[in-house]
Amino acid sequence: MNNAVANIYGEQTPAVKSTTTEMMVGREAQEVQMAMYVAKKFPRDEVESYNRIMRACQRKSLAEQSMYEYPRGGQKITGPSIRLAEALAQNWGNIDFGIMELDQKDNESSVMAYAWDLETNTRQTKIFQVPHTRYSRRKGNEKLTDPRDIYEMVANNGARRLRACILGVIPGDVIDKAIEQCELTLKSGNTEPLIDRVRKMVGAFEKEFSVTKEMLEGYIRCSSDAFSENDFIRLRKVYKSLKDGMSKREDYFEIKSPKQETEKHRTKLDDKLKGKTDSKKEESKNEDASEINQKDMFEGTPFEMKDGEE
Repeated sequence: MNNAVANIYGEQTPAVKSTTTEMMVGREAQEVQMAMYVAKKFPRDEVESYNRIMRACQRKSLAEQSMYEYPRGGQKITGPSIRLAEALAQNWGNIDFGIMELDQKDNESSVMAYAWDLETNTRQTKIFQVPHTRYSRRKGNEKLTDPRDIYEMVANNGARRLRACILGVIPGDVIDKAIEQCELTLKSGNTEPLIDRVRKMVGAFEKEFSVTKEMLEGYIRCSSDAFSENDFIRLRKVYKSLKDGMSKREDYFEIKSPKQETEKHRTKLDDKLKGKTDSKKEESKNEDASEINQKDMFEGTPFEMKDGEE
C-alpha cells in the first residue's frame, strides 16, 4: 500500500534546453571573455587613439556627415551624428557596440542599443520600443507591414540610441575636439564666405529648377540668413540629386499650384486693403475725438460770459 501524498503539480519533467541553444549561449560567453581578455592584454594607447580620431575628422566626407541639425522652438538643435559616433568608437578602440532586436510582437519591436568599453568595463545600455508605424504630415500615422519598412524603422530609431550609448563611454573632451576638427575641415578650402555661397545656391535653384528662396527656407525651416554650413551641404546634395534626375522638386519642396498662389496673393491684398480701411477708421475716430476735446476746452471755462455779466 502506497501512503505517499500525490504531487499536486503532476508528474512534470523539467524543461530541457536544446543542444543548439546551449552551444549558442556558450559561444557568446566565450566571445565576450576573449574580447575582454584581448582588451586587457592590449590596452589602447590614448595618444595614438586620439590622433587617429583627429585624422579621421580631417576627411571631408566624414566632416560633412559629422553633425545633425533640426529646428525646435525657433532654435536649431545640433550635436554629433551617428556617423561621427561610429568613427569615434572605431578609432578609440576596444569598444563593443551595436543594436539588437529582442522581440517583435503586437505591432512593435523591443530593441536594445549598447556600447561597452571592454577595458574599463563601462557600459551604456538603452532598451526601448519601436511601434511599427510611420508618421508623415500628409498621411498621418501609417501602419507598416512590409518587413523592409519595419527593419528600416527599427534601424533608424536604434541609431539614435546607439549614438547616445557610444558618446556615453568616450571622454567628453575627445568628443569636443573631434567636433572642432570637423568644423575646421568644413571651413578649409572655402575662401568665399558662407553667405555668398548660399546666395549663389539660391540663385542656381531658382534659375534651373524654379525653386524659390521661400521654398528652400521651408525645407531647411529657417531663414536663409541663418543657414549653417551643414544646411548648405544638405542643399548641395538636393541640388545634385535634382541635377542628376534622381529625384523631383516635389520630393523635397512643397509646390503650390497657380490657383493656390492666386488665392494667397488675393488674401494678402485683402489683408492689405483691410489694414488701410482700419487705419482710415482709426484716423477718423481720432479726428472726432480731437474735435470733442476742443469743444470741451471752451465750454464751462472761467472765461465763458454768463447772462447779465459784462
